[in-house]
This record gives sequence, structure tokens and C-alpha cells, in this order.
Amino acid sequence: MLTKRIIACLDVDAGRVVKGVQFVDIIDAGDPAELAHRHAEAGADEIVLLDITATHQGRGTLIDTVKRTARQIFVPFTVGGGIRTADDAAAVFDAGADKVSINSAAIARPDLIEEIGSRFGAQAVIVAIDARRAKESSDPVKDAEVFVSGGRKPTGRKVVEWAREAEQRGAGEILLTSMDSDGTRSGFDCELTAMVSEAVQIPVIASGGAGNAEHFADILLAGKADAALAASIFHFGIADVRELKQEIARRGVPVRLPC
Repeated sequence: MLTKRIIACLDVDAGRVVKGVQFVDIIDAGDPAELAHRHAEAGADEIVLLDITATHQGRGTLIDTVKRTARQIFVPFTVGGGIRTADDAAAVFDAGADKVSINSAAIARPDLIEEIGSRFGAQAVIVAIDARRAKESSDPVKDAEVFVSGGRKPTGRKVVEWAREAEQRGAGEILLTSMDSDGTRSGFDCELTAMVSEAVQIPVIASGGAGNAEHFADILLAGKADAALAASIFHFGIADVRELKQEIARRGVPVRLPC
């Protein structure tokens, strides 16, 4: 089994890290550069910074925030939000990012995946999918729907179908967020994540619902995710990355333990 990754996520609004529950009830969590440095020092394998209001507000990524955060860390750094063109991606890379995450813009214009991938390499392109179970369906997981614009707008597209198309168009990874689990700390959506992981050959990063070490072990084993991402439990001191890794390693998950 390949080594699994633990990723710390910074949801940023107006230059500050924020966190909510199921994409609402947003509260302040701190400064992105400070939190990124703290999580990387504690052993996070990667840092993801998502400018969560860029698309909704019709603006570009906050480049100054990206630069300031990139200077504080020496682990792979992904940035998403407000990236609509390959030139937008270039500006984010120039600011210090190693990968970009695209969501709403990729749904609106799927060719964007290929444009960024052909210019910077597939390994630099993550397609983020905000997914909500179709509760009225006889099979809520199979019929789970993709949402865009920070989870505000349904697209009518099924999650697995879009994940497969993203892979075919050259995405290097999928960042799958369960909107139903987001911020609840009640556990990742293992069933949905496993379904997507089985449908594609590229790595799947699971997001939404992290609360404790057991949740991470479940999503990385039963959920078949290649990486697990969390935000609030790290920001608010509920879990320490170093201790979390040690615990999930004891549960049989292969992870890179910090020195």
C-alpha cells in the first residue's frame, strides 16, 4: 500500500482563514501564513489554501496572501479559488504554489483542465468537487450531485461522471469534499469517497467531516482515499498532526511520520 498523505486546509476569506459547518456559519480561525507554518512544522504532508469567496465575488485569487503563505512553508502547496485561465494559474505558481485546484471554472469550461495540464503538467492540476448526496434519490450516493460557487449552486452533474471526465481531460488528482459532512467532525463520507476512488485511476483526496484519528483511518482504508484533508480540527487545536499520524499508523495506515 502506498504511503497516505495528511493535508491541512486553509479556507481563506478576505485574507483570513475561516471555517464553517456545511459551508455556512463561518467563523474566523486565524492568519493563513501563521497556520500554514504551524501545520507544516507539525508534520502535515501538504498545505491547501482555498480562496473560498473568489468565484462567488467574481474576482481573482488573493495573490499577496498566497505569496505570504508560501514563504512560510517547505511542503507541497496547493492554491484554489478564482483560477479561470491558464494565465491565472501561472500567476499562482509564480506566487509560490506547487499545484492549483480548480472547481467552478472547470465545470463552466472543462477545457481549462487540459489547458493548465498541458502547460504545467497534470501533476499540477487538482480538480475539486463539492459533492452533496441526492437525498431524494433511491441511491443517494450513486446520484450525488456536484455543486459550484462555494457550494451555493447545483450543477445537475453526477459526481462520479464528472470525476471520470476530469481524469480523462488530464487532472492529476481529485479533491472530493462531502458537503453533507463538512465541518461536522462526525467522520468522512467513506461510501462516497470509495465510489469515486474506484471510478478513477488518479489519487483522490477526501475532505469534509474529520474529527479524530479513527475517521482518518476509516477514510484512508475503507474509503480508499489516497489522502485525507482537514481544517478545523487542526486550526482549533482539537488534533495535532504529529499525534494524529502516530495514531493512524498504529491502526495500520502507512504514513510518513514526522521526525
